[in-house]
Formats: sequence, structure tokens, C-alpha cells
Amino acid sequence: MRLEKTNHSLTTQFILVGFSDHPDLKTPLFLLFSVIYLVTMVGNLGLVALIYMEPRLHTPMYIFLGNLALMDSCCSCAITPKMLENFFSIDRRISLYECMAQFYFLCLAETSDCFLLAAMAYDRYVAICNPLQYHSMMSKKLSIQMSIGTFIASNLISILHVGCLLRLTFCKSNRIDHFFCDILPLYRLSCTDPFINELMIYIFSMPIQFLTITTVLVSYFCILLTIFKMKSKDGRGKALSTCASHFFSVSIFYACLLMYIRPFDDSNKDIPVAIFYTIIIPLLNPFIYSLRNTEVVNAVKKVMKIYTIFKRSSASAAH
Repeated sequence: MRLEKTNHSLTTQFILVGFSDHPDLKTPLFLLFSVIYLVTMVGNLGLVALIYMEPRLHTPMYIFLGNLALMDSCCSCAITPKMLENFFSIDRRISLYECMAQFYFLCLAETSDCFLLAAMAYDRYVAICNPLQYHSMMSKKLSIQMSIGTFIASNLISILHVGCLLRLTFCKSNRIDHFFCDILPLYRLSCTDPFINELMIYIFSMPIQFLTITTVLVSYFCILLTIFKMKSKDGRGKALSTCASHFFSVSIFYACLLMYIRPFDDSNKDIPVAIFYTIIIPLLNPFIYSLRNTEVVNAVKKVMKIYTIFKRSSASAAH
């Protein structure tokens, strides 16, 4: 290891403390998070595959939903496997560059989610408030362009934050009181003043959050005004049902985000919130959107029917 002039050794590896304070819960937690991870990956990647295979789902709303599911899978893959490994690892070590890669993919997923949720809110606004102009204002080509723009912008933001983290030196300790390499625990270990890092967050990340939250709030304000003006009760019910799942998902996401960005004096308070927005939300999203959506349910039934017919034909051919 390199040495500073102050004789403090610079950290090139970290120890993820995680849930080591609860050794009696090691096996139950491992089983619980393993099941959650499996269900999350099957649910999200299954939703992506379903949207890709079903032509009727090749619409702007489902294009955004498919990308959201893909990013939720990315978030889960970045965090959960290492966490599961550390339940039975002796040293629970993670290198500096593995740590940066983990934070990069988390940042990519969370930033993309902000953009995609805002895009989905705008899509619902156009569909309900300007239904006659929907196909001209919200075309499939535009939704693909918006999705590509989301990934480019999120990638640039993630690279920026990782670059800022790499300028820090870590010589206080190598113990991260968390189950993954999050930005706040890394700041606590830094011997370098993280002022520039915080400034970059205020310059780039805060405007994105403000813009996306504002888009969601304004879109749903206009949607509610339009719904209340509808004379038909059936029309109101249908309009509300198309927005309910998205609004519920947005509410959970931003509630966790606001809890996360508030300052904490006790680092142990970070973990419950982090579990929710990195593990629970990716688990819930595919079910929130699928179970309340008749088009997705019908597409699942169609795929299951095709699979059943194929299985029966294969069995008949074998006999």
C-alpha cells in the first residue's frame, strides 16, 4: 500500500460490515434476500421479455415500463449478490474498484428511474388530457429516443460521480457500516474534503430530481383536474385505474429518495432506507404494474396458453 506523509496507509480495500452485528439472523436473512433476489430478477426480466415478445405492448407506456424493469434488475444485480456472499464470507472484503463499480451501477439505475418515472407520468398526462393528440405527441419513436436519452444522461451522471469519488483518499478506516458501497458511508471514511463531490451533486443531481419530481407533480395535477371534469363515472374509473399503479410506484420511490437524502447523524439509519430503495422497490415494481394492468395480464395468459399448447404438442410427438 502507498503511504501518505502523515503515515496513514491509504485504503485500497474495504470491509462491508453489513449485517454482521446480527450473527443469529445470518441464515434467515440469507434465505430471505435470496428469495427476494430470485423473484426480483424473474419478475423484472420476465416483464422485459413479455414486452419485447408481445406486439400489442410495443407502445410508449410499455417501452418506458420495460426500461424501468431493466434498470431495477441492474440495481438488484449491483447490490444483492455481494450482500449474499458476505453473509458467509470471513473477511467481507471489496476492492476500491469493485466498490466504484457497484456505486456506478446503482447510480445509473436510480438516475434512470427518476427520468423514466417522469416520462411515464408525462405519457399518462398526454393519454388522459390530450387523448386525440396522443399518437402525434407521444409516438413510439419519441419514446425510444427519450429512453436512449435517459440512458446517456444517467451514464454521464454516474461516471461524473464515480470520478469525483476516485479523487478522494480513504485513510481513516476501511470498515463501511453498510451492506454496499454507498456514497454517504464513503464520505465518512474520506480523508479528503468531499466538498467538490457534494457540489457536483447539487449542480447535477439535485436539478434532475427537482425536474423529474416537478414533471410528475404537474402531470398528475393536470390529470386529476381532467378526471374531476369527466361526467362519466366509468370514464373516471378507467382513467384512475390507468394511473393508480404508476402513481403508487412513484410515491414509494420518491418517499424513499427523500428519506435517503436527508442528513443522518447515525449511520445505522441509512440501512433500512437503503434496503427499501435498492431491494424492495425493484421487487415490488413488476407486480405493481402487472397485477393491476389488464393488458399485461392478458399478454401473460397468451404466453402461458402458447406454452401449454407447445408442451402438449411436444408430448404428443414424443409418444
